[in-house]
Amino acid sequence: MLLKTGWLRYLWKERKPFFLRQAFRMAFLHKTPFRSLLDNILGLVEEFQAGFTFPIVASAALRNPETVRLILDFHQEVASHGFNHVNYRYLPPKAERMDIGNSLSAFRNLSIPVRGFRAPYNVCTDQTPRLLEELGFLWEGSLGLRSPHCDERSFFRVHVDGHMSSFTCTPMFKWSDDRMMDIYGLSNRQMARILKRALQQTEEKSGVIMFDLHPVRMGQPNHIDVLREVIGYGMQRNGWFPRVTEAVEYWERNHKWKNGASYCCLLTGDIDSLTLLDYLSRLF
Repeated sequence: MLLKTGWLRYLWKERKPFFLRQAFRMAFLHKTPFRSLLDNILGLVEEFQAGFTFPIVASAALRNPETVRLILDFHQEVASHGFNHVNYRYLPPKAERMDIGNSLSAFRNLSIPVRGFRAPYNVCTDQTPRLLEELGFLWEGSLGLRSPHCDERSFFRVHVDGHMSSFTCTPMFKWSDDRMMDIYGLSNRQMARILKRALQQTEEKSGVIMFDLHPVRMGQPNHIDVLREVIGYGMQRNGWFPRVTEAVEYWERNHKWKNGASYCCLLTGDIDSLTLLDYLSRLF
């Protein structure tokens, strides 16, 4: 199916140099077993009694159900990141619908509750909001990167066929860890400064912000202290760090943050590959 949609042609002809560089980078990152990276994240958020939400590619979850169940054992959240990690812009509408629907079916088969969604590559099509509404998602975590929502610091909804969406959209901070590390090569100190500044700005607006901090990067032993510093700093400033579903449901009921918090920070991290083979399987 992917060959027919042009996805492989896109990867090979237009993204070949980037893909090869990224494959070498991922091979280096996966030298550390993913379980160790995930343990680093889960142990840290447990220490701070914070929440963390993991949008996971469902095909990877099916291959590694024990790793996904570990997240739930730590009382953290799993969200859908599609069934395959493909850019929906290069899929026909029926294929996008099938990918999102198949992800929900896979999580149901694993008896894993899923309320939220983040599009692979953070790319939504014009029909994505309609599909999310039809499939009953509570929240979406990538539309916040699109204009005119990229500077939002509050939950918002989008238009779907002439009405406002039944699902809630979350603001999304544009400086993800892959952007900071892979594209700009920032140091730990620089990354911590950027994330802490974002928390300051969110506190000033009594708002909410979502970070995308992939376990395969931020869980590395040489980077985990960035997350430790940011959570500690955020809690000192009276921030609330819940799971995304918890935050959305609480806000919709109360229109304020829990326990008198000044603002809300949503820690999330996409899991699109638990092994190097998972990453390379995007080609097939």
